[in-house]
Amino acid sequence: MSAALYAPPRPTSYAAVISLIRLALQGDGDLLSLLPAAAFRQKIGWLGWSRRSILIVNEPAQVRRVLADPEGIFPKSDLMVEALEPLIGDSIFVSSGATWARQRAMIDPSLTMMRVSRAFPDMVAGVEQAEATLGAGAGTPFSLDLAMSHLTADIICRTVFSTSLETQAAHDVFDAFSEFERSVAQVEISRLIFDPAWKSAPQKQSVLDACGLIRGHLGALLDSHLEAGAKFDDITAAVVAARGTDGVAFTREELIDQLGVLFLAGHETSASVLTWVFFILATQPAMVARLRAEIDAVVGPGEIGFEHIRSLVFIRNIFRETLRLYPPITFLPRVALEATTIGTHKVKRGAMIMVAPWVLHRHQAFWTNPHVFDPDRFTPEREAEMTPGTYIPFGLGPRVCAGAAFATTEAVLLIARLFRRFDFHVLEPGRVRPAARLTTRPTQQVMCRVTPRA
Repeated sequence: MSAALYAPPRPTSYAAVISLIRLALQGDGDLLSLLPAAAFRQKIGWLGWSRRSILIVNEPAQVRRVLADPEGIFPKSDLMVEALEPLIGDSIFVSSGATWARQRAMIDPSLTMMRVSRAFPDMVAGVEQAEATLGAGAGTPFSLDLAMSHLTADIICRTVFSTSLETQAAHDVFDAFSEFERSVAQVEISRLIFDPAWKSAPQKQSVLDACGLIRGHLGALLDSHLEAGAKFDDITAAVVAARGTDGVAFTREELIDQLGVLFLAGHETSASVLTWVFFILATQPAMVARLRAEIDAVVGPGEIGFEHIRSLVFIRNIFRETLRLYPPITFLPRVALEATTIGTHKVKRGAMIMVAPWVLHRHQAFWTNPHVFDPDRFTPEREAEMTPGTYIPFGLGPRVCAGAAFATTEAVLLIARLFRRFDFHVLEPGRVRPAARLTTRPTQQVMCRVTPRA
């Protein structure tokens, strides 16, 4: 298959009943396997059969209604909230109503410190460390997933906590989050199919241990900011100093909750999509040649500066297209607090309303060659092909991701710097397959090696 028609790996979709049986037999919690072929054709429809009912919504106006939720009846799914509570508590990512509004007002000022011009030196420092590590181990196989997780965790650590992330801590967080995703109760098929809405289920001890390990590392990073006389000018310091309208600050546990959201959202989602970017480019040498030519034309032989990022259009479109095909947050589940109607479908209280970027981004009604990797679909000349509201890798509405510009700048810099210097070679690319639990990851770690650019 030519580069222009390259379709990267995806699960094969079947009829709803077959998908359900296959997922039950696999027993691995991969929610992509639950998606029937019809989901990629219908605008709104019921997803197979379950006790609580799952309605998948692909119609752009209804997607906006559900995610913006002006009626206040579509909070985040109870399954997602319950799954994430041991990791990030009742933080801004899962809270709703007045609690969310209070948290957002307290955190918003600190998010200005994530503006890309301020964070760019941290990105450069992180990628320089990655270049040294990759160069020292050239030719030796390594996990692409782990490398991207370490790199993005290091950058977000520098941005949020003003320190780099020690290597062992980065490995601990990667392993713990992998265990969390693999075992958390949200992805148990029996819960999705047979349990009624709002039924609580205990988390496995391995999940609680993984959450405890991650929170322990975050707490250690936080404590340096809580010491008497500590002086920092970073996101953590701003969140520590934040006060609600009642003058009350976050407690230490609440600080770990909120900073945990910023840390995990700022590194785990970026690591997910960058793993797919580097895998795809390692198998597509014509695209690598094209992006290198763009770097030569825009930057020349000098350093890649902040002023160059906006002009690296093809590299940015590679990132955007990878976000389309492999959105880090695969599903945005909501739950109906009351009976309502979505389109022509009557929805009962407790039904799960599923907005799935994975499906919306590959929907046959909205995309030409929806499964083909085509960065040029994001060029101005082809903008007319896109249906507004069908590309939502960062969400939609008041809860849209505040780090979209940060993630895009980071990705363009990392892709440009690392492919400018190295050739990436994936070992056994035919075995790479995506799976979705909380984020979109390969089913197994992608092993690769680098060599100096030929």
